Amino acid sequence: MTEVTRTIRIGSSNGLHARPAKLFAQAAKDAGIPITVSKGAGAPVNAASILGVISLGAEKGDYVTVTADGDNADVVLDALAELLTTDHDEN
Repeated sequence: MTEVTRTIRIGSSNGLHARPAKLFAQAAKDAGIPITVSKGAGAPVNAASILGVISLGAEKGDYVTVTADGDNADVVLDALAELLTTDHDEN
């Protein structure tokens, strides 16, 4: 198994609130491998937990660190990075 870490900038204009957090957490859960996300020096939270992700308080422009551990971790992080950098608050 390979652990891969990426630092990703939040793109949603309202940060990681309900909708983007739900999309991100669901994608992390569906990946089927352990994934954590953290902001700054804060403790990592389970990326598959909507409440955990929201509790980070990540705003637009903030950087979060996402770590995936398992087969296809690179591919999983590519997909999660795309979710985080996309503005899900656009109409």
